[in-house]
Amino acid sequence: MREKLLTDGETVHYHYGPKDLVTVLFYIFITIILHAVVQEYILDKISKRLHLSKVKHSKFNESGQLVVFHLSSVIWCFYVVVTFNLQLSTQRERRTGAPLRPGLSFQVKFFYLCQLAYWLHALPELYFQKVRKEEIPRQLQYICLYLVHVAGAYLLNLSRLGLVLLLLQYSTEFLFHTARLCYFADENNEKLFNAWAAAFGVTRLFILTLAVLAIGFGLARVENQAFDPEKGNFNTLLCRLCVLLLVCAAQAWLMWRFIHSQLRHWREHWSEQSAKRRVPAAPRLAARLVKRESGYHENGVVKAENGTSTRTKKLKSP
Repeated sequence: MREKLLTDGETVHYHYGPKDLVTVLFYIFITIILHAVVQEYILDKISKRLHLSKVKHSKFNESGQLVVFHLSSVIWCFYVVVTFNLQLSTQRERRTGAPLRPGLSFQVKFFYLCQLAYWLHALPELYFQKVRKEEIPRQLQYICLYLVHVAGAYLLNLSRLGLVLLLLQYSTEFLFHTARLCYFADENNEKLFNAWAAAFGVTRLFILTLAVLAIGFGLARVENQAFDPEKGNFNTLLCRLCVLLLVCAAQAWLMWRFIHSQLRHWREHWSEQSAKRRVPAAPRLAARLVKRESGYHENGVVKAENGTSTRTKKLKSP
């Protein structure tokens, strides 16, 4: 479904509809093929050289796929944000202050449909990649989380806010999975994890601030606040509260998981450090046990159990 806005030039704005389901299904098959190409020609060749265990091999494949996806999404999302802002500025100049009609440009609509296709394709990939049962709940959590947020921004006409939030989120996730791949290549390399930890907290703060300013204050000042799904207007108090609660709950849950994982990592680190400090004491105990078995010291001379010295006595000549 599309709407043509005729001004000095011709601009086509698209809306969502039932035909989007067919489009998303088509891009799901395309994404599965691209996933298999990256897995076979890039990740499998690298993992063979690293000689990883089964657990690390599964995490390496997951991070490798997500690094490719997040990098391409960050570049694409940044391009869409820049072009989208330019289009809005030109429309305001042409319409001389008239209200803009709802709708999505081709780039924005195509971006959201590809995002939905990728996260939907991740569900059957859990079976194709033979993911362990212990890892399935964790992966299902973030897959469903992305699907809810992307679909919500697309269906509720929050495309501009969704683009900015996805740009921030994907940048942080790209840094995390890059640090993970570097760690699998060299276990002593943990510097990127420190950079990701700092960026993670800052990103949560930015996302919450932008969501509150845009939804809580920006949309509340719009004059038209009537619920009209046909025109794509969901700007009501109830809808705004639901969206804000969803965003805040998701960010709080992510922050709680981050703090929990960091505390567990620090406990493991300190336990390893304490274990390393106790290791040098073992040779001393072994030496003491050897001395006890051979005898004991008295005035600097090793004596046997019967009190005699262990030194060989010199025989006097007659």
